[in-house]
Amino acid sequence: MKWWVGLIIGVAAFIVVVLIVRWLIGIYNKLVNGREKVKNGWAQIDVQLRRRFDLIPNLVETVKGYAAHEKETLENVTMWRSRVSSASSTEEAIEANAGLSSALGRLLVTMEKYPELKANENFMKLQAELSEIENKIAFSRQFYNDTVQKYNVLVKQFPSNIIASMFKFKEEKFFEVDESVRENVPQVKF
Repeated sequence: MKWWVGLIIGVAAFIVVVLIVRWLIGIYNKLVNGREKVKNGWAQIDVQLRRRFDLIPNLVETVKGYAAHEKETLENVTMWRSRVSSASSTEEAIEANAGLSSALGRLLVTMEKYPELKANENFMKLQAELSEIENKIAFSRQFYNDTVQKYNVLVKQFPSNIIASMFKFKEEKFFEVDESVRENVPQVKF
């Protein structure tokens, strides 16, 4: 009769161990899933940023013909575009794109001074395309930040934080606008 008690205890212990292992695997898989969603979110932003990046030279060249004396504004856009292309990390890309967004905003304000430029069909198409891309970037940025928030909660929350630290899951950075960009919002004056 004693061997039955030992067998029952052994089976119960085995079941408990299997349940704990399944639970740990479930947490690990949630962390992997979250990290992959963050990577996908960044890839979606990157696609839109690339479209904007490729559009900028056409926009700058079109504006140059009408506003040659706005050299500093055009150089600023070109400089930030260069920084975007040389960014080697997500953090650098976020910072460079924030600067580029600010420079593009100043460029668009500058273009308001030139009615003949605003009437140019090529410019109108470029401006409409840029506006569409900026809207897609904003949507992608929101999706990315939502995904990062969910993932970061999973990395910090107990008990998944234990698994996260064991397997070196790190918090991800939000795609935020730099304070200097917020402070230098372009002003349209008539």
